[in-house]
Amino acid sequence: MSEEQIKLKVVKILARYVKDASLLDKVTSETNILKDLKVNSARIVDIIIKCEDVFGATIDDDEADRIMTIGDVVRLIQEKTGVKPAGLSAGE
Repeated sequence: MSEEQIKLKVVKILARYVKDASLLDKVTSETNILKDLKVNSARIVDIIIKCEDVFGATIDDDEADRIMTIGDVVRLIQEKTGVKPAGLSAGE
């Protein structure tokens, strides 16, 4: 699964928790989930659980505490699933 595919799945997960869906049309890796998308902070746990289900990964509390942006989620999923970030070869 590519980085872009992970990002698209993360955005799809977030869609359920964003009050204004039009905000998802212009997301970037730097988009802050709480501030920019106005997701209720209580919903972060639900988002993390859904990510765990969708990607087959376990995210511990310390990792969850570091999630602020869409890019944070994508990078964490990449780490958990062994997907290399764009631009890196298998030997790096």
